[in-house]
Amino acid sequence: MTNIAVIGLGIMGLPMAVNLVEAGHDVTGFNRSPQRVEALVAAGGKGAASVADAVSDADVVLTMVPDSPDVEEVVTGPDGVFANAKPGALWIDASSIRPDVAARLAVAAREAGIRPLDAPVSGGEPGAIDGVLSIMVGGDADDFAAAAEVLGVVGKTIVHVGPSGSGQTVKAANQLIVAGNIELLAEAIVFLEAYGVDTSAALTVLGGGLAGSKVLDQKGQKMLDRNFEPGFRLQLHNKDLGIVTAAAREAGVTIPLGAVVAQLVGSLVATGDGGLDHSGLFTLVERLSGR
Repeated sequence: MTNIAVIGLGIMGLPMAVNLVEAGHDVTGFNRSPQRVEALVAAGGKGAASVADAVSDADVVLTMVPDSPDVEEVVTGPDGVFANAKPGALWIDASSIRPDVAARLAVAAREAGIRPLDAPVSGGEPGAIDGVLSIMVGGDADDFAAAAEVLGVVGKTIVHVGPSGSGQTVKAANQLIVAGNIELLAEAIVFLEAYGVDTSAALTVLGGGLAGSKVLDQKGQKMLDRNFEPGFRLQLHNKDLGIVTAAAREAGVTIPLGAVVAQLVGSLVATGDGGLDHSGLFTLVERLSGR
């Protein structure tokens, strides 16, 4: 049994914490919304009133919060992870944040005696619930090995991709690919519907060929059903596309298709649809097509 603190019990963090409880670990959670803490307690975990309380006895601290400023808020300062976790504790940040921020916070963590790993995840809420997330990990190889048992509970494909910040760089590339796939899937469905094709049958056969993808498998039916209950919100994908477009500019890399999709996602967020699942990009394609 390992003492694990989970900071951030949202759509992804709560099922990850529950899976850790079910694997036999002693899990203490903290979240700004107490209802999420209550859900963890109902599943056999423990609740804490603050970040400091949650991490004080933890061997592993897992953070899963929305953005770079949120991560900085929970790890720095007198009430944060760095000031209150035990020396030698592993800090696994599963949030999706800027690579430069991840690298900078890793330096601060080591200065505080904490072992940092940036370990953003892909797979959405279904992957978190089923414990089959893809996890791209940046940090020291020995720390990665030490985290293997915990990461193995919440993920299936777990790869060390380089030094601190590398996990976030790979996650940015992941979000670029996913957004492009969602946009093209939405365009394909609107195109098929315009011709009166049996779209369900069409997606079945497309999924069996080169056009097949996890995006098609997980998001195609949501588009057909016009069901955009969030598994991953557009506002978060908008944040991630901001990360990748800024990082691409810094590296001198051109991402023309990614930039277009980033603008489309941004327009939905700006007009009040940021709370939709990112498959809700379909609604914009429909409107642009006059349908």
